[in-house]
Amino acid sequence: MTQDAVCIWEAGATLGEGALWSAEEQALYWLDILAPCIFRWDPATGTRTVWPMPEPIGCIAPRRRGGLVAGMRSGFHLIDLDAGSVTPIGDPEPDRPGNRFNDGKVDPAGRLWAGTMDFDCVESTGALYRLDPDHRWHRMDDGYIVTNGPAFSPDGRILYHTDSERRVVYAYDLDLASGAIANRRPFILFPDDGSDGVPDGMTVDRDGHLWVAHWGGARVSRFRPDGTLDRAIAIPAPHVTSCTFGGPGLTTLYVTTARSGMSEAALRQHPQAGGLFEIAGAGHGLPAAHFAG
Repeated sequence: MTQDAVCIWEAGATLGEGALWSAEEQALYWLDILAPCIFRWDPATGTRTVWPMPEPIGCIAPRRRGGLVAGMRSGFHLIDLDAGSVTPIGDPEPDRPGNRFNDGKVDPAGRLWAGTMDFDCVESTGALYRLDPDHRWHRMDDGYIVTNGPAFSPDGRILYHTDSERRVVYAYDLDLASGAIANRRPFILFPDDGSDGVPDGMTVDRDGHLWVAHWGGARVSRFRPDGTLDRAIAIPAPHVTSCTFGGPGLTTLYVTTARSGMSEAALRQHPQAGGLFEIAGAGHGLPAAHFAG
């Protein structure tokens, strides 16, 4: 396991998440779910921008018509950072007030997939949703505790999704034409003893490898398309939360981390926890798909 991750922003995020590379802006967006806020890092100029949000925000994705779509505590929203507006689309879970949205990504057909979770990470009230371009949502699976890391194979035929609390990454067959999923099966199982932490956010590279962040495991790992471990890279922070490729050629892996739940002693030992890291030349990523609605 090599150690070549560099902290580029010691943000001290309580729950850093949601790494998103904007090819149009050549900039990296990420979140502090609990602050709550959106961060933007411009590698060319070193400019750091922070936008406070009105409620916990679990995921963002770019829209084809500009701005962002987001999953937040109260449901799906549209965000215009330039105008400073947050516009509700709707809440698919008015009957589950203890939930919030967590991780989410857009599939190659322009639909947002995002999961909800119990705010206290205890109850099996989380679900996986698909938000279509017409702003109608569909509950696609249920019974999760902590949803995380939607990701898609390069051909768009496999959807990966995680229940972090159960330490399992699932794979589904995805029909891109209809948006239907089927045949859920375990793809990666983390040890029950917690020695590897738990699986958190994920991204897929152009060769079909799945990169997984280890919450409590201080690393990101690359898994082959058959689910076997190929490589691991250490991160100098215990709670590694999400990752995505960016930069010229999409060859830099950006990694978010969190300080949540760490003791004062642990924070002294890992002062960069909650920061944004980069790993140059880690692989070759795929561009982020844009929400079509």
